[in-house]
Amino acid sequence: MWLMHRYVPLYYWLDMPWRYAGPALILLAGLSDLWSLSLFLKLHTTPNPMRPGAATHLVTTGLYRYSRNPMYLGMLLMLIGWWIWLGSLTPILLLPVFIYALVKMQIEPEEEALEAHFGDRYRDYKNSVRRWF
Repeated sequence: MWLMHRYVPLYYWLDMPWRYAGPALILLAGLSDLWSLSLFLKLHTTPNPMRPGAATHLVTTGLYRYSRNPMYLGMLLMLIGWWIWLGSLTPILLLPVFIYALVKMQIEPEEEALEAHFGDRYRDYKNSVRRWF
């Protein structure tokens, strides 16, 4: 995003002091990620997205009541915060690529593994809570 901003800035859409909303969003997203992580630690289950089959509990409280992927949503909001801080239009063009890659390479395989591991319990959760928000 920074390289796009630095070398291909199409349009500067936001000036100071409005760009300070970016770091504020990054901070809020980081805090929501830490809260979500703490729910895994509280249940003594793995937060490692590369090993969903090692999970001992299905986390459905906190932000997980509203989103199946609040930590990924937090990462996306951090990138949006970074885009706001940069203040140019070009970096936002990369977000759809990030979202597509995240869904195809991480979220969908993770959902399959959780469904295989937790069965109907995960399917019920999946049917009642949206992926993002």
